[in-house]
Amino acid sequence: MQTAHEELPKPVLIGRSSSHFTRVTRIFAAEMRIDYSFRVVRDLMSSAPEDYGGNPALRIPSLQTPRGIWFGALNICRELWRQSSHRPRVVWPEELDEPLLANAQELVLQAMATEVTLIMSKAAGVNDSNAHHAKMRKGLVNMMSWLEENARSTLAALPPHRDLSYLEVTLFCLVTHLEFRDVLPTAPYSELNKFCQQFATRASIGQTPFRFDT
Repeated sequence: MQTAHEELPKPVLIGRSSSHFTRVTRIFAAEMRIDYSFRVVRDLMSSAPEDYGGNPALRIPSLQTPRGIWFGALNICRELWRQSSHRPRVVWPEELDEPLLANAQELVLQAMATEVTLIMSKAAGVNDSNAHHAKMRKGLVNMMSWLEENARSTLAALPPHRDLSYLEVTLFCLVTHLEFRDVLPTAPYSELNKFCQQFATRASIGQTPFRFDT
C-alpha cells in the first residue's frame, strides 16, 4: 500500500462499486472533474486496517492523496472539491441551518448507516427476528417515511444558486441503494422516486452506477 508521502499520479479511492457511501464520493469526483484510481476492498469482513486504506474503523471509503489519507465520504468529498479547478457551488451539511434541512441530512446519513448494518448483519447470519435487528429495520422504515413526507419541502428549501449539495447526493444514493440491495422496497416513496429520476439525468450518475465488483 502506498503511503501519504509517496508521489501519487492521481488520488486513489478505496471502496466498492456496490457501496452507497463510495458512490457518493464517485459522484463528487465526477462533478469536480477529478481523475482517480479505484481500489476495490474485496473482503468487508477483513479486520486489517490496511485493506481499508489504513482506516482503523475498518470502513469504506478512503482516499489516498499526496497530502495524506482521508477517511469517510464527507472528508473525501471536501478534499475532491479542494482539488478541483472547476470548484462548483456546493452546499455542505454545516450550511443547513434550518431544522428541516439539518434533520433531513441527519436522517439520510443515519438511514445509510442503518442500511449498512442490516446488510452486514444478514451476511453474518443474524436472524431477522433479533430484537435489535427488528428495531433497526423499524427505524429505517420510519426515517424513509419522514424523508418521503418532507422531500418536496426539503428540496425546495435548499439554496437555489447551487450546483450540487451533499444532501442531494446522499439522498439519491440512499434511495437507489435500498432497491439495489433489496433492503427495502422504494415503490411507495413517490416523492423520493421523482427526485431520483430528476437527479439521475446528471452525467455523474450515469458514470457511477451501482454494481458488484468482480
